[in-house]
Amino acid sequence: MEKPLKILHASLNNRVMVELRGGIEYHGILDGYDVPHMNLVLKKADEIINNESKGKHETVIVRGDNIIYISP
Repeated sequence: MEKPLKILHASLNNRVMVELRGGIEYHGILDGYDVPHMNLVLKKADEIINNESKGKHETVIVRGDNIIYISP
C-alpha cells in the first residue's frame, strides 16, 4: 500500500482533480504542496462549481482544510 504523500509527490507536475467543500472543484497541474497542512498550488486550473465551469486560473492556492479529495 502506498502512502498518500508518496502518491501526492508522484503527482507533481501532472494534472489532478481536487474537490473542495461546498461543491467546488479544481482541475489543474499540481505545482506544489506543503506537508503539515496539505495546502496545494495548482497551475492552469479550471474552476468548476456545482458541475458548471466558472473559469480558468493561471495559479490557484487551495487551503488543505477545505479539501475533500485529490485524484491524480
